[in-house]
Amino acid sequence: MGMFGSQEIIVLFILGFILFGAKKIPELGYNLGLFKGQVQRGLQENMSSAGEDMDRGGMTKEHLDESE
Repeated sequence: MGMFGSQEIIVLFILGFILFGAKKIPELGYNLGLFKGQVQRGLQENMSSAGEDMDRGGMTKEHLDESE
């Protein structure tokens, strides 16, 4: 995991279990997974639109239409 060792992960898991309870932990994990997917999709969309802008010489579609 890089930043955290096994002891830190165990402590965080126990704290999460105490704070949220056994029923909420799977729901929190599911929502975290959904959030991660949405962030990744948003980043991909921004990267593709940035690539399209670079193909137009750095101009957005609106600016390109105005200059013509």
